[in-house]
Amino acid sequence: MSFDTETEALVHDHIFLGKRHDQNARRTLWVVALTAVMMVGEIAAGIAFNSMALLADGFHMATHAGALGIAAIAYAYAKRHSTSGRYSFGTGKVGDLAGFASALVLGIVALGIAYESTIRLVNPSPVEFGEATIIAVIGLGVNIVSALLLGHGHDHSHDHDHDHHGHVHEKDNNLRSAYLHVVADALTSVLAIAALLGGRYLGWVWLDPAMGVVGAIVIAVWAWSLMRDTGKVLLDATDSALETEIRTLVEAPGDAKIIDLHVWRVGPGAHSAIISVVGATREAICARVKPVHEIEHLTVEIR
Repeated sequence: MSFDTETEALVHDHIFLGKRHDQNARRTLWVVALTAVMMVGEIAAGIAFNSMALLADGFHMATHAGALGIAAIAYAYAKRHSTSGRYSFGTGKVGDLAGFASALVLGIVALGIAYESTIRLVNPSPVEFGEATIIAVIGLGVNIVSALLLGHGHDHSHDHDHDHHGHVHEKDNNLRSAYLHVVADALTSVLAIAALLGGRYLGWVWLDPAMGVVGAIVIAVWAWSLMRDTGKVLLDATDSALETEIRTLVEAPGDAKIIDLHVWRVGPGAHSAIISVVGATREAICARVKPVHEIEHLTVEIR
């Protein structure tokens, strides 16, 4: 069986991994290693010096090491199965699944820190502030290095964002989840240092667990934000901005009417669209939608 040249040109793949997939995967692995090493040191120091802020930071980092490991595994799995026929639209959303799992871990961590810190507020215990502060400062340094590694490739853009040159900005929720874990670690380290210094020089022993509560609240807010955004992707939520843009481009000439339109994300910086139209031709509709660079998989139905 043979195909003509025109038919062969229409054959396409469903690889929507994002242009920085491999680069982001390597960065994540480096951060996993750094986090795991510092995690052991902070937990041991927190137990030895009886610091709740330091211990909370250590266990917080432990869960982050696991979550970052999930992110690294997600990158590897998505790349390995990117050409598998088992997934209708490829594996571009594996990172969003990992990001959602990481958000759940962040939420659980926040609850744990808040619970233990509240107990310490009610029943305060002595803390070896000097030694604990040194460990907390080292931990903050590791967090800053990790944030710089991930932050260089971290995209702060919105879901729908392309510039006038037609370059699409990728929003990698897997990298974002890893970045948020590291930033959350940095926050708890800063709070731990402030609490330990306050306890050492001002005698405010209560500040140690109080900072734990503050950190828990901030982490919970970040967790909810990540869970909300990744949940939308996993449930194929419609991208309203892209939908509006497509409707305008297709219907503006006045010879076509969209009667059914579906636009959803299939990977970092990549969306799929199904357009059902009355009027015009398939070629004309494809030409009109072409400027929407986020659309990497387009299906047009003429009725």
